Amino acid sequence: MWLFGRKGPSGSGFSASSTAEDVTQEIDATGLTAIVTGATSGIGIETARVLALRGVHVVMGVRNMEAGKEIKETILRNNSTAKIVMMELDLSSMESVRKFTSQFNSRSLPLNILMNHGNTIQAFQRQYRITICDKPYR
Repeated sequence: MWLFGRKGPSGSGFSASSTAEDVTQEIDATGLTAIVTGATSGIGIETARVLALRGVHVVMGVRNMEAGKEIKETILRNNSTAKIVMMELDLSSMESVRKFTSQFNSRSLPLNILMNHGNTIQAFQRQYRITICDKPYR
């Protein structure tokens, strides 16, 4: 068992206080592409920011395009070489998912990393209720 300030059980040197920047410090991910859902709040913002910092071409899948624009601008302000694009994606709508998929595929980018921080549980629950119960969520 390990205590605070000591190496984790894997011997990696990282702990609960390690940041995403700490963990990815020596990684050059240039040439990789990531889709990050939920990139307008919490861990999704940090994921998009650090992936862009490490050279990943980040595709932000966002419901709120205005919030996404603000996050994208903030990332670019702090990392002017970041490759980051925003695309509308509402995981509770299959039509939106299909549109996002079509737009992503039209860019002819590889998909190397998929980070799902969006409200996937709620989206699944809503889809389940619609499919099984045929009643809208209230």
